[in-house]
Formats: sequence, structure tokens, C-alpha cells
Amino acid sequence: MMNAVFIESHQHRLADEGYCVIEDVLSAEETARVRNHLIEAAAESERRGIPTRIETLDPNENNIRVFNLLDLDPVFRELIQHPAALEIVRHVLTDDFIISNFTANIALPGSESMVVHSDLAVVLPEPWHSPWSMNIIWCLDDVTAENGGTLFMPGSHHFERLSDVPDDIADKMTPVEAPAGSIVAMEGRLWHTSGKNQTLDQQRALLFGYYSRSFIRPQWNHNVGLGEEAQRDLSPQMRRWLGLDITANVAPLKGIPDSRQSE
Repeated sequence: MMNAVFIESHQHRLADEGYCVIEDVLSAEETARVRNHLIEAAAESERRGIPTRIETLDPNENNIRVFNLLDLDPVFRELIQHPAALEIVRHVLTDDFIISNFTANIALPGSESMVVHSDLAVVLPEPWHSPWSMNIIWCLDDVTAENGGTLFMPGSHHFERLSDVPDDIADKMTPVEAPAGSIVAMEGRLWHTSGKNQTLDQQRALLFGYYSRSFIRPQWNHNVGLGEEAQRDLSPQMRRWLGLDITANVAPLKGIPDSRQSE
């Protein structure tokens, strides 16, 4: 896997608009491999009894969501630690971060938009003063306005309270467009929604690696979601990021063993 260069222009765009696109992080072969593993993971999720659609979240049956990716396939445990992703995460969140969740969304033709939201607002009450979470979005297909590119309001990551969000925010949104193999780095405070897939024959597959500062409760309970096989080969650092040790997602306490101390 290639390492993206998080150059100054990316940093400025992320700070000013709340997102940036970094192209060619994965080669065409790597992208196709990960996408194939995603299709298999979706089938395995259904086999395990974990639905790939949430009626209260997804407007219709043309949207596929895959949860618990880290347990479903080793390729996702590799990807969540990709050097390019970690470089961006550390730039925004410092070294004091955890892996909150890793999910996927496949927009089939005819899929509709979900509710407008910011990811930080979902996990933390207002006010939202700082960039305490972020998404690293992996594009496994070419993402366009027509096939369901994520819609966002540029600059909305500066909103600190719900009252700052305009009533007509849906009319102020613009789609993210990026070629397959790209990363879209999105600040956790950016207000956005999934786009509609208005094509007849295109799918749009995205992976969402969600990272947050360590004091925020993770979206996914990795202690429950990760089986023994998945946990067996994790590094001490990964165990720390996933909150699998005795101190979970808080700073190590004096006298209490912690994976960070054993590195």
C-alpha cells in the first residue's frame, strides 16, 4: 500500500473547508482487492445475523451498510492503520486518539440520502469547540455527484451549536468527488449526508474509518465486536487504540499495566 503525502495544501483545505481529497493512496489493484473483500464481508455480516441495513437510518433498501469490519476481515485491520490515514489523524487529533468505528456504505442505484448530521454531534453534546473526531473515507469506486458522493456544507465544521446550523442547510451542500483509490479526510464537525445514487448501473462503495480523541466514548464496542481470532495478532498499539486493555480509552494509570507501557 502506498503512503499518501499530506501536503500543506491538503492541510489548509481541511482547516478551511473541513475536508480534503488525497488521491492515489491505493493502487488500482489494491483498491479492487479491498472492494472484493468488502463484498465478502457484507455477505459474512448477514450470515452472522448482523443486518446490512438499518431502517431508521437508511431511506430505502438500496443502501448497504457493513459494521464491525475489523472483525470480518484482516484487510480492514491493516487499512485502519494505514500510514497515510494515521498521518492525517495525528495532524488533527494529536497522538491522543482512539479508533471509534470502522464501517462501510455501498450506495446502489436508487439509494437516497440519509439525515444531515455531523459525526461529532452524534457522539458529543454541544458546544463543539475543537476538532475532536474525524473520518478517513476510503473510495473504492470513483465517487461522483451522480452516484452518491457525500454531500457537505463547506465551512460548517465551524458551527459550535445546533442553533448555528441553518434551516436550509440541505440547499447549501456540495458533493465530494474523488477517484477510486483516494482518501477523503473529513473533520468530525463537518455537517454532511450521503448523496443520492441517481445512476442506472453504478455502485459507490466507501469505507469510513472514524477516529476520535481518547476521552470520547467509541461508537463501537470492540471488546464485544472483536473475536478471539481478530484480537490474537493485534499489536499493543492497536489494542490501545481499540480500548481492549484494562484502562480502556483513558490515559494509563500509575501502577496499572497497560499495553502502551509494554511497547
